[in-house]
Amino acid sequence: MPAKNRMWLWAAVMLVIPFSASADDYDTGVQGKVILQTDKMSNGEPIDYLDKDRPMVTVMTVEISPGKGTGWHSHPMEVYAYVLSGRLTVEMEGGKTTEFKKGDAIIEVVNLKHKGFNKGKIPVKLVVFYLGGEGMPNVIKAEPSTLNLAP
Repeated sequence: MPAKNRMWLWAAVMLVIPFSASADDYDTGVQGKVILQTDKMSNGEPIDYLDKDRPMVTVMTVEISPGKGTGWHSHPMEVYAYVLSGRLTVEMEGGKTTEFKKGDAIIEVVNLKHKGFNKGKIPVKLVVFYLGGEGMPNVIKAEPSTLNLAP
């Protein structure tokens, strides 16, 4: 991965995943806590992301109402999320399902169709970081007929 792309990745990850520090590293009242450190995406596969010539970072809040979902989609780039509230159930092409709750960090899958759904009674609220490139869409909607779902 080129150095400038590693710089963008590092900057985005630092926004999502605070580094671990001892109490002696800060003045009283400041604490750091690692939320997640991993080399795997949310489906358990190794992180394998694209290089981009013109990086573009987008940070969004996303709210999913109870009983609602995102619909099938994919991401052509790195995406990280942090769950502020609720429980998010994510179903992936191939049949794997994963659940995330308040306080969880999500390392999204790349180029794999998936959908998120709120089965709970309170809104799912997320902060989402897209590490894309100029002109690259953050989300690509998928037609149900193109899915490879488990039997």
